[in-house]
Amino acid sequence: MPGLAGPALGPGALIQDRLAGWVSDLSTLHELTERLARTGTLDEALREVLRAGAALVGARRGLAVLEPADGQGPTATVGLGLAHHEIGALETVPRAATAHGRLLEGPADGCGPDGRPAEPVAVPDLALDPELDPRHRGVAARLGIAASFAVPLTAEAAGRLGAAVWLYDEPAEPTEARRHLAGLYGRYAAEHLARLLEVERTKARMAVLTEELLPTRLPYVPGVRLAVRHLTGPQGGGDWYDALPLPEGTLGLAVGSVSGSGPAALAAMGRLRASLRAYAVMEGEDPVAVLSDLELLLRLTEPARSATALFAYVEPEPRKMTLAGAGHTPPLVVGERRTEFVETSLSAPLGMLACWEAPSVEITPASGETVLLYTDGLLRRADEPADRGFARLHAAAATVPRADRADPGAVADHVLHTLLPDGAPAGEDVVILAARFD
Repeated sequence: MPGLAGPALGPGALIQDRLAGWVSDLSTLHELTERLARTGTLDEALREVLRAGAALVGARRGLAVLEPADGQGPTATVGLGLAHHEIGALETVPRAATAHGRLLEGPADGCGPDGRPAEPVAVPDLALDPELDPRHRGVAARLGIAASFAVPLTAEAAGRLGAAVWLYDEPAEPTEARRHLAGLYGRYAAEHLARLLEVERTKARMAVLTEELLPTRLPYVPGVRLAVRHLTGPQGGGDWYDALPLPEGTLGLAVGSVSGSGPAALAAMGRLRASLRAYAVMEGEDPVAVLSDLELLLRLTEPARSATALFAYVEPEPRKMTLAGAGHTPPLVVGERRTEFVETSLSAPLGMLACWEAPSVEITPASGETVLLYTDGLLRRADEPADRGFARLHAAAATVPRADRADPGAVADHVLHTLLPDGAPAGEDVVILAARFD
């Protein structure tokens, strides 16, 4: 009958509804954290945090700030639904007057005054907030921001990493359940960001260390122009190169790769390169002797490690190159009339046999030709045979524009960008050393 209330829900039905709500929230949280786990860079992760948080708290715009409390960087500011100038306007607001600023200016460990983890900060109506800085009020009004909700990004081991804040067009505040869900997501996001941050820092340290171990500049030797391109993998591999002037206007060129990755491989690479320089000065005109000495040194001092290497003795005046390789990829000659690999004898990497030896090879590049020495990171693709990699390299070198062939750096760039448009393969170093004969 009209006016009569429906049947009241019993305690069991209320509990079932509440359980259904929890299951739904947990399913949503699982889906969002799975999406975040698939991000591989800090920028991707910060943008995913903003997108996921916006869905959780019902906001259209947001701002994520990465600013590790240890001051070691890197730092970043990423926006959602905000133009570049709008982000700039928000960054002019004093930190203490913003929700995310209060979180960023807290203790380094991201905890509140009572020692508990910092909680999300909601400002449901910016216009009525008595603590609001006048500049904040003006910027918020100009950008149409009426409310904000900020979540700390604090990892257990790394401490405070930053904060994420979502912005509302009208006075609003997430429900208690949504605030709790956003807080849980923020804690997971912080741990993921901490892992990516450590990867970025390790990669930066390895890149700096690698560059310190390699030549700071290439030598000038009349008759030969040099260029090098070097990409360092995220773990810091052992690929290296060298170019050193030798007596009577000659030149020694080398590329190589030490097995393994990380600091140990970099240290081994540095020792190997320094040793090769010494051997090249003493007997560079005989590349086989240089590599034989290097193999003996490696076997005695690094018995658990192997390495590939290629050394070339260059005489610019007759345009002659004498080279020997130990398990290394063959050089590629690039010119107007030919693009062909140098036929080197099959040889084992250094440290693999009781005694290494392989005959040397002589080539006479024509005037205007460029010889490319490179490491196998340029060729590698997952689940692809080596022949395909060599075919792709040959095709890339053959299509160098005529206008670029006079510049060894342009030749190297064309090959690099053609084969690796997205940068070095995961975990790989890449070296290209280009020598153009005038």
